[in-house]
Amino acid sequence: MPSRGRSVSWPDAVLAGVLSTLILLAWSSLWFWRHSPQGHLLLHGFTYQQMASGSPLRFALIFISAWTLMTISMMMPTSVPLLVLFHRMVRKRAYAAWLVAIVVFGYLAIWISSGALLQIINWILQAGAARMAWPAAAPWVVSAVILGIAGLYQFSSLKYACLEKCRSPFSFLVERWQGGSESMQALRIGLAHGLFCVGCCWSLMLLMFLVSAQSLTAMMVLGAAMALEKNASWGRHLTAPLGVLLLAGAAATFVIGIRA
Repeated sequence: MPSRGRSVSWPDAVLAGVLSTLILLAWSSLWFWRHSPQGHLLLHGFTYQQMASGSPLRFALIFISAWTLMTISMMMPTSVPLLVLFHRMVRKRAYAAWLVAIVVFGYLAIWISSGALLQIINWILQAGAARMAWPAAAPWVVSAVILGIAGLYQFSSLKYACLEKCRSPFSFLVERWQGGSESMQALRIGLAHGLFCVGCCWSLMLLMFLVSAQSLTAMMVLGAAMALEKNASWGRHLTAPLGVLLLAGAAATFVIGIRA
């Protein structure tokens, strides 16, 4: 008689393999893009502003491609526990893979939309800094503000409320997997999970506008921090120290910028 572990591990292993392959492909694509002649397009700065005004369609395609790859690389690993649990709930259905794909689609759709909003926030910060009396100081002013925003958000009640939802994937799924169209339920689960995930991590993803997708090391560090914060049993103890570290970075950036 097969063991209970084996009876559930094989389909879970298949899903884990598919997700791992998708994540590795995203990381590989970013690496090749970074080392290509078009690698500068991964930078979130003046080049993006010029492209947005001069060629909106090209900008949209490049932005969606880059942000989708970043989301799969950094955020998808944090959602593996929920996707595995959802797969266990629906795996006896003939179209189980389709339902999992819908959840992933909804999740990515929320993150891509949020990425566009974060890009607008980044432009607003840059535009505001450029109008200051110290034009040369604009880069460090923007960096200090972004670090400060990210640090302060670590202590917000909204952050903790969203983390609680993300840390309880089973309860999250049971509350939302009810009667009706299963495809629509899967889509709602993906969208809702994306919203709570954005609520947990948008401020940390905002840091990507400081380092850009060209810094794969920084992406890995941020991705690991978000995965531990959401999924590790001791992750709740990481939130406040990370906030203190970000606020210290903001203060240090401000002091160094003033003295420069």
